[in-house]
Amino acid sequence: MKSLQILVFLAMLMPLVMADSESTFLTYFKNHNSTKNPATPSSESEELASLRGHRSVRGAMTCDKYPRVCRVKGSQGPDCCHKKCVNVSTDRNNCGMCGKRCKYSQVCCKVPTLASTPNRDSTKEFKPLSPIPSYITESPNNGIMNTIDTCWRANTSWASNRQSLADCAIGFGKDALGGKFGDIYEVTDPYDDPIDPKPGTLRYGAIQTEPLWITFAKDMVIMLKNELMVNSYKTIDGRGAKVEIANGPCITIQGVSHVIIHGISIHDCKPGKGGMVRSSPEHVGYREGCDGDGISIFASSNVWIDHCFLARCTDGLIDVIHASTSVTISNNYFTQHDKKECQGKTYEVRFGYAHVVNNRYEEWLMYAIGGSADPTIFSESNYFMASNDFAAKQVTKRETSEKWNTWKWRSFGDELLNGAYFVPSGYGTCTPLYSPAQVFSAAQASMVTLLTLNAGPLNCVVDEAC
Repeated sequence: MKSLQILVFLAMLMPLVMADSESTFLTYFKNHNSTKNPATPSSESEELASLRGHRSVRGAMTCDKYPRVCRVKGSQGPDCCHKKCVNVSTDRNNCGMCGKRCKYSQVCCKVPTLASTPNRDSTKEFKPLSPIPSYITESPNNGIMNTIDTCWRANTSWASNRQSLADCAIGFGKDALGGKFGDIYEVTDPYDDPIDPKPGTLRYGAIQTEPLWITFAKDMVIMLKNELMVNSYKTIDGRGAKVEIANGPCITIQGVSHVIIHGISIHDCKPGKGGMVRSSPEHVGYREGCDGDGISIFASSNVWIDHCFLARCTDGLIDVIHASTSVTISNNYFTQHDKKECQGKTYEVRFGYAHVVNNRYEEWLMYAIGGSADPTIFSESNYFMASNDFAAKQVTKRETSEKWNTWKWRSFGDELLNGAYFVPSGYGTCTPLYSPAQVFSAAQASMVTLLTLNAGPLNCVVDEAC
């Protein structure tokens, strides 16, 4: 049986209560010099003091009024550390520069090349992080793009060459083809019929047996009457339109392969009732009802979820379960997730292997990364900003009463801020077993707040760079 292999990359995960979209972006950076990551929070003098006063050239440094930050002398803007500290919880659009406001594309918001110091003894096991220039590039309007977006966003002819997007995935889901070698199918009608879908609707295209690249003729909100069964070799591509699947059952990817979902919003997903649902042109079967997940990936392989928005689902936002493998989840925006009895959780992994890279976590309530049933988790170059609640500082949580100290959980190059801490465990290597085609370079954690600014669906216009 194949084990779970999943890459979670460049996601933005925000707390349940959200500010306006402008104020959610945090653009200050800190080079955390600690080489030891405590398994449990130590006293204030040890734990918090270790996060204060560390300098790096043209980087950020902390001031004594923890957790406020300011800039080092010689960087853009005033020498804040001798004049004024900036409270990062209220000053999120000023680059941490003593009230000097600027746009994200301006130089003061760009981060210089800094090498993050790995946690614990990871330097013995992993290679150093790649330099920033090898990882990011600039769009025509000087925006910083990550390695996936660099592959396609600067191309003004993206709308006439949509299927080239299938060449841009990285990690375990690199080989997901979607509908690359099929026809373009255009959704023109938001109507849904789970049993007898009509041409022009999303369900009609999703259940076909041949490869299809599904696009949308206009903005639309689709309220599904029962879960949408997506067949193999399908791409759902929302670029060029504002597409929402909301207020009903949502997407199920079950027992299939080669599925790409890009650029749509999935929110307020509800449990589906038992009933007949068509899964292919030839088959209609009884479904017992879905749980209310945004996207449920069940016993499937070669799946890529990119640039989607997911929020407020009754169950999980994305569930990857039952021997699913070769999955990449990238550039997505997760927020306002209030699952009953699971409020404040972000990722939970069972069995298998998860490579969690360059994600941005802020103010989780229970934990940022959780697991059960002996998973292997490699957290690399992520950005963790804990809330001011002392009980919500731990990044990790093992959902089990059994002995977990042999589970392989590693943190490498992560930025752990405002008292956040990662509890490692186990022995031996956690290096992801990527093929040469799947391998990629992680950016430094100090770059994550910039690289995730465009998480979620993009506002793509035909004949313009996206």
